[in-house]
Amino acid sequence: MDSSVPGGQRTLQKRRNAQLQKEKKANQTPASPRQAGFGGSSSSILKLYTDEANGLRVDPLVVLFLAVAFVFSVVALHVVAKVSGKIF
Repeated sequence: MDSSVPGGQRTLQKRRNAQLQKEKKANQTPASPRQAGFGGSSSSILKLYTDEANGLRVDPLVVLFLAVAFVFSVVALHVVAKVSGKIF
């Protein structure tokens, strides 16, 4: 019996190198997002929900009515297109 590795010595060396690279990368990966540098200052995200935020202030009820009106307008246009297609 031949005790050689399937694929030969080059394949074995490539596998070892790939395993070493994988282990090296796993050792370098931080354990948490905080260690990775994500997160930053939490005061910047909280500023979006205060009166200090810049931009247009719209009541949520107005947004709801506009969204419903948009849906109804799309439905109405579909109905008009269907009816006008049968007439003409």
